[in-house]
Amino acid sequence: MLDQVRGRLRVKHYSLRTEQAYVAWIRRFILANGKRHPRELGGAEVEAFLTALATRGRVAAGTQNQALAALLFLYREVLRVDLPWMESVVRAKRPRRLPVVLSQAEVRRLLAAIDERAWPMAALLYGTGIRLMECLRLRVQDVDFARNQITVRGGKGGKDRHVPLPESLREALLATIERVKVVHEADVAAGYGEVWLPAALERKYPNAGWELGWQYLFPSPKLAADPRTGAVRRHHLDESVLQRAVRAARQRAGITKPATCHTLRHSFATHLLESGYDIRTIQELLGHKDLATTQIYTHVLNRGGLAVRSPLDL
Repeated sequence: MLDQVRGRLRVKHYSLRTEQAYVAWIRRFILANGKRHPRELGGAEVEAFLTALATRGRVAAGTQNQALAALLFLYREVLRVDLPWMESVVRAKRPRRLPVVLSQAEVRRLLAAIDERAWPMAALLYGTGIRLMECLRLRVQDVDFARNQITVRGGKGGKDRHVPLPESLREALLATIERVKVVHEADVAAGYGEVWLPAALERKYPNAGWELGWQYLFPSPKLAADPRTGAVRRHHLDESVLQRAVRAARQRAGITKPATCHTLRHSFATHLLESGYDIRTIQELLGHKDLATTQIYTHVLNRGGLAVRSPLDL
Protein backbone atom coordinates (compact mmCIF):
# COMPACT_ATOMS: atom_id res chain seq x y z
CA MET A 1 0.00 0.00 0.00
CA LEU A 2 2.87 2.37 0.74
CA ASP A 3 4.09 1.78 -2.81
CA GLN A 4 0.65 2.89 -3.99
CA VAL A 5 1.00 6.02 -1.86
CA ARG A 6 4.39 6.80 -3.43
CA GLY A 7 3.04 6.19 -6.91
CA ARG A 8 0.07 8.52 -6.39
CA LEU A 9 2.31 11.23 -4.93
CA ARG A 10 4.57 11.05 -7.97
CA VAL A 11 1.64 11.15 -10.38
CA LYS A 12 0.54 14.41 -8.73
CA HIS A 13 4.15 15.71 -8.82
CA TYR A 14 4.65 16.10 -5.09
CA SER A 15 8.21 16.81 -4.02
CA LEU A 16 10.50 14.07 -2.71
CA ARG A 17 10.47 15.62 0.78
CA THR A 18 6.67 15.62 0.87
CA GLU A 19 6.65 12.02 -0.34
CA GLN A 20 9.02 10.96 2.44
CA ALA A 21 7.04 12.84 5.10
CA TYR A 22 3.63 11.51 4.00
CA VAL A 23 4.82 7.90 3.78
CA ALA A 24 6.38 8.19 7.25
CA TRP A 25 3.15 9.54 8.79
CA ILE A 26 0.98 6.89 7.13
CA ARG A 27 3.32 4.12 8.33
CA ARG A 28 3.26 5.59 11.84
CA PHE A 29 -0.56 5.76 11.79
CA ILE A 30 -0.84 2.10 10.77
CA LEU A 31 1.62 0.95 13.43
CA ALA A 32 -0.20 3.01 16.09
CA ASN A 33 -3.39 1.07 15.28
CA GLY A 34 -1.94 -2.43 15.53
CA LYS A 35 -1.06 -2.73 11.80
CA ARG A 36 -4.73 -2.71 10.83
CA HIS A 37 -5.54 -1.67 7.27
CA PRO A 38 -6.66 1.99 7.02
CA ARG A 39 -9.93 0.88 5.38
CA GLU A 40 -10.87 -0.65 8.75
CA LEU A 41 -10.18 2.64 10.54
CA GLY A 42 -12.16 5.86 10.63
CA GLY A 43 -12.52 9.31 12.11
CA ALA A 44 -12.20 8.13 15.70
CA GLU A 45 -8.80 6.53 15.05
CA VAL A 46 -7.57 9.60 13.15
CA GLU A 47 -8.68 11.92 15.97
CA ALA A 48 -7.04 9.65 18.56
CA PHE A 49 -3.80 9.58 16.57
CA LEU A 50 -3.68 13.38 16.24
CA THR A 51 -4.56 13.81 19.91
CA ALA A 52 -1.73 11.48 20.93
CA LEU A 53 0.67 13.53 18.82
CA ALA A 54 -0.37 16.70 20.62
CA THR A 55 -0.51 15.30 24.16
CA ARG A 56 2.12 12.57 24.39
CA GLY A 57 4.26 13.59 21.43
CA ARG A 58 3.91 17.32 22.19
CA VAL A 59 4.45 18.17 18.51
CA ALA A 60 3.96 21.64 17.05
CA ALA A 61 0.68 22.60 15.37
CA GLY A 62 2.33 22.56 11.95
CA THR A 63 3.59 19.02 12.48
CA GLN A 64 0.15 17.87 13.60
CA ASN A 65 -1.45 19.41 10.51
CA GLN A 66 1.13 17.73 8.28
CA ALA A 67 0.17 14.35 9.77
CA LEU A 68 -3.49 15.13 9.09
CA ALA A 69 -2.70 16.14 5.49
CA ALA A 70 -0.91 12.82 4.95
CA LEU A 71 -3.87 10.83 6.24
CA LEU A 72 -6.37 12.82 4.18
CA PHE A 73 -4.22 12.17 1.10
CA LEU A 74 -4.23 8.45 1.90
CA TYR A 75 -8.02 8.22 2.11
CA ARG A 76 -8.89 10.60 -0.72
CA GLU A 77 -6.21 9.93 -3.32
CA VAL A 78 -5.07 6.35 -2.67
CA LEU A 79 -7.98 4.48 -1.09
CA ARG A 80 -10.57 6.67 -2.88
CA VAL A 81 -12.67 6.72 0.26
CA ASP A 82 -14.63 9.93 0.78
CA LEU A 83 -15.94 9.53 4.29
CA PRO A 84 -18.14 12.15 6.00
CA TRP A 85 -15.79 12.47 8.98
CA MET A 86 -12.91 13.68 6.81
CA GLU A 87 -14.20 17.26 6.63
CA SER A 88 -14.99 17.41 10.34
CA VAL A 89 -11.49 16.54 11.56
CA VAL A 90 -10.25 19.60 13.45
CA ARG A 91 -6.96 21.12 12.35
CA ALA A 92 -4.58 22.43 14.98
CA LYS A 93 -4.53 26.22 15.24
CA ARG A 94 -1.06 27.55 14.44
CA PRO A 95 0.07 30.37 16.73
CA ARG A 96 0.91 33.69 15.10
CA ARG A 97 4.56 34.43 15.76
CA LEU A 98 6.54 37.53 14.88
CA PRO A 99 9.69 36.76 12.86
CA VAL A 100 13.17 37.04 14.32
CA VAL A 101 14.91 39.93 12.56
CA LEU A 102 18.53 41.00 12.69
CA SER A 103 19.58 44.63 12.53
CA GLN A 104 21.79 45.70 9.64
CA ALA A 105 24.76 45.82 12.01
CA GLU A 106 24.04 42.27 13.18
CA VAL A 107 23.79 41.06 9.56
CA ARG A 108 27.21 42.59 8.83
CA ARG A 109 28.69 40.86 11.88
CA LEU A 110 27.11 37.54 10.91
CA LEU A 111 28.37 37.66 7.31
CA ALA A 112 31.82 38.73 8.51
CA ALA A 113 31.98 35.72 10.85
CA ILE A 114 30.74 33.04 8.43
CA ASP A 115 33.23 30.75 6.70
CA GLU A 116 34.33 31.50 3.15
CA ARG A 117 32.56 28.53 1.55
CA ALA A 118 29.16 29.45 2.98
CA TRP A 119 29.46 33.22 2.56
CA PRO A 120 28.01 33.49 -1.00
CA MET A 121 24.96 31.43 -0.02
CA ALA A 122 24.31 33.36 3.20
CA ALA A 123 24.82 36.66 1.36
CA LEU A 124 22.29 35.51 -1.28
CA LEU A 125 19.71 34.70 1.40
CA TYR A 126 19.96 38.21 2.80
CA GLY A 127 20.59 40.01 -0.48
CA THR A 128 17.66 38.48 -2.39
CA GLY A 129 15.26 37.17 0.27
CA ILE A 130 15.11 33.69 -1.27
CA ARG A 131 14.44 30.63 0.86
CA LEU A 132 17.17 28.19 1.88
CA MET A 133 16.19 25.43 -0.56
CA GLU A 134 15.53 27.95 -3.34
CA CYS A 135 19.14 29.08 -2.92
CA LEU A 136 20.58 25.56 -2.98
CA ARG A 137 18.50 24.57 -6.01
CA LEU A 138 19.75 27.46 -8.17
CA ARG A 139 21.31 26.41 -11.49
CA VAL A 140 24.16 28.19 -13.25
CA GLN A 141 21.80 29.49 -15.94
CA ASP A 142 19.49 31.06 -13.34
CA VAL A 143 22.00 33.87 -12.70
CA ASP A 144 21.58 36.57 -15.36
CA PHE A 145 24.51 38.98 -15.09
CA ALA A 146 23.35 41.02 -18.11
CA ARG A 147 19.96 41.86 -16.58
CA ASN A 148 21.16 41.86 -12.95
CA GLN A 149 18.59 39.33 -11.84
CA ILE A 150 18.30 35.79 -10.52
CA THR A 151 15.47 33.48 -11.57
CA VAL A 152 14.00 31.32 -8.82
CA ARG A 153 12.36 28.32 -10.48
CA GLY A 154 9.86 26.01 -8.84
CA GLY A 155 9.67 27.94 -5.59
CA LYS A 156 7.05 27.34 -2.93
CA GLY A 157 3.81 26.44 -4.66
CA GLY A 158 5.72 25.59 -7.86
CA LYS A 159 5.98 29.27 -8.83
CA ASP A 160 8.84 31.01 -10.66
CA ARG A 161 9.92 34.56 -9.89
CA HIS A 162 12.75 37.04 -10.41
CA VAL A 163 14.83 38.59 -7.62
CA PRO A 164 17.57 41.23 -7.94
CA LEU A 165 21.20 40.19 -8.31
CA PRO A 166 23.18 42.11 -5.66
CA GLU A 167 25.99 44.06 -7.34
CA SER A 168 28.33 43.19 -4.46
CA LEU A 169 27.89 39.47 -5.25
CA ARG A 170 28.77 39.55 -8.95
CA GLU A 171 32.45 38.66 -8.52
CA ALA A 172 31.73 35.96 -5.93
CA LEU A 173 29.13 34.31 -8.16
CA LEU A 174 31.37 34.48 -11.22
CA ALA A 175 34.09 32.71 -9.21
CA THR A 176 31.51 30.18 -8.01
CA ILE A 177 30.49 29.38 -11.59
CA GLU A 178 34.14 28.87 -12.54
CA ARG A 179 34.49 26.32 -9.73
CA VAL A 180 31.31 24.58 -10.88
CA LYS A 181 32.77 24.38 -14.39
CA VAL A 182 35.96 22.71 -13.13
CA VAL A 183 34.00 20.17 -11.06
CA HIS A 184 31.63 19.45 -13.95
CA GLU A 185 34.46 18.86 -16.42
CA ALA A 186 36.08 16.42 -13.98
CA ASP A 187 32.76 14.57 -13.57
CA VAL A 188 32.31 14.28 -17.34
CA ALA A 189 35.86 12.95 -17.72
CA ALA A 190 35.05 10.31 -15.07
CA GLY A 191 31.91 9.20 -16.91
CA TYR A 192 29.38 11.15 -14.87
CA GLY A 193 28.29 14.81 -15.16
CA GLU A 194 24.53 14.41 -15.67
CA VAL A 195 22.43 16.46 -13.25
CA TRP A 196 18.84 15.80 -12.17
CA LEU A 197 16.13 17.43 -14.29
CA PRO A 198 12.35 17.43 -13.89
CA ALA A 199 10.84 14.49 -15.77
CA ALA A 200 9.26 16.57 -18.55
CA LEU A 201 12.50 18.41 -19.30
CA GLU A 202 14.51 15.21 -19.19
CA ARG A 203 12.31 13.70 -21.90
CA LYS A 204 12.13 16.85 -24.00
CA TYR A 205 15.85 17.66 -23.79
CA PRO A 206 17.63 14.31 -23.21
CA ASN A 207 21.14 15.84 -23.35
CA ALA A 208 20.43 18.93 -21.22
CA GLY A 209 21.53 17.20 -18.02
CA TRP A 210 25.15 17.27 -19.17
CA GLU A 211 25.18 21.00 -19.99
CA LEU A 212 26.96 23.46 -17.69
CA GLY A 213 23.95 25.76 -17.52
CA TRP A 214 21.85 23.08 -15.80
CA GLN A 215 24.45 22.28 -13.14
CA TYR A 216 23.70 23.36 -9.59
CA LEU A 217 25.30 26.65 -8.56
CA PHE A 218 26.25 25.15 -5.18
CA PRO A 219 27.01 21.46 -5.89
CA SER A 220 27.60 18.74 -3.35
CA PRO A 221 31.26 17.79 -2.78
CA LYS A 222 30.49 14.17 -3.65
CA LEU A 223 28.40 12.10 -6.04
CA ALA A 224 25.31 10.31 -4.74
CA ALA A 225 22.65 7.90 -5.98
CA ASP A 226 19.26 9.36 -6.85
CA PRO A 227 16.76 8.03 -4.23
CA ARG A 228 14.12 7.41 -6.90
CA THR A 229 16.03 6.16 -9.94
CA GLY A 230 19.34 5.05 -8.44
CA ALA A 231 21.33 7.06 -11.02
CA VAL A 232 24.64 8.38 -9.66
CA ARG A 233 24.72 12.17 -9.96
CA ARG A 234 26.11 15.28 -8.28
CA HIS A 235 23.24 16.91 -6.45
CA HIS A 236 23.17 20.30 -4.77
CA LEU A 237 24.81 20.96 -1.42
CA ASP A 238 22.97 19.58 1.60
CA GLU A 239 21.08 22.28 3.51
CA SER A 240 22.63 21.24 6.82
CA VAL A 241 26.00 22.58 5.63
CA LEU A 242 24.69 26.15 5.43
CA GLN A 243 22.56 25.77 8.54
CA ARG A 244 25.59 24.74 10.61
CA ALA A 245 27.69 27.53 9.11
CA VAL A 246 25.10 30.18 10.04
CA ARG A 247 24.75 28.77 13.55
CA ALA A 248 28.51 28.81 14.08
CA ALA A 249 28.80 32.34 12.66
CA ARG A 250 26.04 33.56 14.98
CA GLN A 251 27.93 32.25 17.98
CA ARG A 252 31.23 33.75 16.80
CA ALA A 253 29.55 37.11 16.16
CA GLY A 254 28.05 37.14 19.67
CA ILE A 255 24.45 37.45 18.40
CA THR A 256 22.00 36.33 21.09
CA LYS A 257 18.92 36.23 18.85
CA PRO A 258 17.99 32.70 17.65
CA ALA A 259 19.02 33.52 14.08
CA THR A 260 18.77 30.86 11.37
CA CYS A 261 19.01 30.85 7.59
CA HIS A 262 15.36 31.92 7.38
CA THR A 263 16.12 34.88 9.65
CA LEU A 264 18.14 36.37 6.78
CA ARG A 265 15.00 36.25 4.61
CA HIS A 266 13.01 37.97 7.37
CA SER A 267 15.73 40.59 7.69
CA PHE A 268 15.68 41.21 3.91
CA ALA A 269 11.95 41.98 3.94
CA THR A 270 12.11 44.07 7.12
CA HIS A 271 15.02 46.20 5.94
CA LEU A 272 13.31 46.85 2.59
CA LEU A 273 10.20 48.03 4.44
CA GLU A 274 12.31 50.28 6.63
CA SER A 275 13.86 51.73 3.48
CA GLY A 276 10.43 52.72 2.18
CA TYR A 277 9.80 50.05 -0.46
CA ASP A 278 6.19 49.22 -1.33
CA ILE A 279 4.82 46.15 0.45
CA ARG A 280 3.43 44.68 -2.79
CA THR A 281 6.89 44.85 -4.35
CA ILE A 282 8.25 42.97 -1.34
CA GLN A 283 5.42 40.43 -1.70
CA GLU A 284 6.51 39.73 -5.29
CA LEU A 285 10.16 39.40 -4.31
CA LEU A 286 9.36 36.98 -1.48
CA GLY A 287 6.98 34.92 -3.61
CA HIS A 288 4.06 35.21 -1.18
CA LYS A 289 0.67 34.22 -2.58
CA ASP A 290 -1.25 36.28 -0.04
CA LEU A 291 -0.43 39.87 0.94
CA ALA A 292 -1.45 39.04 4.51
CA THR A 293 1.64 36.82 4.76
CA THR A 294 3.88 39.76 3.85
CA GLN A 295 2.10 42.14 6.21
CA ILE A 296 3.64 40.39 9.20
CA TYR A 297 6.78 42.43 8.47
CA THR A 298 4.96 45.71 9.07
CA HIS A 299 5.68 45.23 12.77
CA VAL A 300 8.92 47.12 12.12
CA LEU A 301 6.92 50.26 11.41
CA ASN A 302 5.37 50.11 14.87
CA ARG A 303 8.41 50.67 17.00
CA GLY A 304 7.86 50.42 20.72
CA GLY A 305 4.60 48.49 20.60
CA LEU A 306 2.31 50.26 18.09
CA ALA A 307 4.44 53.42 18.38
CA VAL A 308 3.19 54.08 21.91
CA ARG A 309 5.50 56.02 24.19
CA SER A 310 5.88 54.30 27.54
CA PRO A 311 4.52 56.30 30.51
CA LEU A 312 7.75 55.46 32.32
CA ASP A 313 9.58 57.77 29.88
CA LEU A 314 7.21 60.60 30.74
